[in-house]
Amino acid sequence: MLADRIEAPWLDAFETVLRLCGAGAGLPLCLLGESQSRALNLELAELAALRLRCRPFRCILPTPPSTAPVPVRSTGASRAIGGHPGVMAALAAAPLILDLTVEGLLHAPELPAILKAGSRVLMVSNEHPEVLARLVPRPEDEAPVKAAVKRARAARRMHVTSAAGTDLHVAMEGAAIAGVWGWTDRPGTVAHWPGGILVAFPRAGSVEGTLVLDAGDVNLTFKRYLERPVRLTLADDHIVAVEGEGADAEMMRRYLSAWDDRAAYAVSHVGWGLNPRARYEALAFYDRRDTNGTELRAFAGNFLFSTGANEFAGRFTEGHFDIPVRNCTITLDGEAVVEEGRLLP
Repeated sequence: MLADRIEAPWLDAFETVLRLCGAGAGLPLCLLGESQSRALNLELAELAALRLRCRPFRCILPTPPSTAPVPVRSTGASRAIGGHPGVMAALAAAPLILDLTVEGLLHAPELPAILKAGSRVLMVSNEHPEVLARLVPRPEDEAPVKAAVKRARAARRMHVTSAAGTDLHVAMEGAAIAGVWGWTDRPGTVAHWPGGILVAFPRAGSVEGTLVLDAGDVNLTFKRYLERPVRLTLADDHIVAVEGEGADAEMMRRYLSAWDDRAAYAVSHVGWGLNPRARYEALAFYDRRDTNGTELRAFAGNFLFSTGANEFAGRFTEGHFDIPVRNCTITLDGEAVVEEGRLLP
């Protein structure tokens, strides 16, 4: 268990990331949080902003009660703002927003309006600062992610295979593709820390085949390394079968069915990890309250498969899985970008 106190290296980490985001003297900077936000990260963010002579202000909202039939984790769709006009006005007045909400704004309905106002948003993943400090982005992280985005946007097909039995096809034409390297320094953009990920949100009717989750792969909604294989069959973007024995397959079947919502079975996004400093085994070292698992989404060479909301395909739901899959080969129009879990140059 890590102690929740101000540590100099953690404060340095926040200052470094704020500098990468272009924070400096006189900059109005909003610290957006909620009543259940990690208080230590709010304190570190504010102190780092003051070090840089920014003009930080806090916007702290009540965490809304859950309306879901099951526990909800890591959706990227915070409901804390709720369209509040005062909050939206405050956010529009801040050139830089540090998103410290529990679930994050990535899929929040208010995000497009916030970005349209010219604000840039850095989502600080709900991690203990010890995790964030290990994964402070570096300037050299930007170029590989941008190169991956360029390749993905030029591709028509993604094909994912593995020795475990994965054979998944994704039509990339019309997909919304983005890369995150850990900071944002341009108006109207969003990023998250930790970074080092490419994600593609396919258009409707773009994903089919089989994805085999092997023992040792990770279900980040449950914050759990799988103990036994789970076989997912996908047709027309949706999981149509979850096969496997043991707790992992059973929990997935129960969680999906609890939503009573076909969109919970749908593909949200696919992509791969690009962060050479992120560690696959990190989940074993933290209490569950101390990690959001973003590090495992980013570790180099993983195939990141996610279910749930995909606004680009017209699907909205709080039901969500993020699953980093190891040992896959990912090809774009027949050219490998990841080979058996190894990120290629």
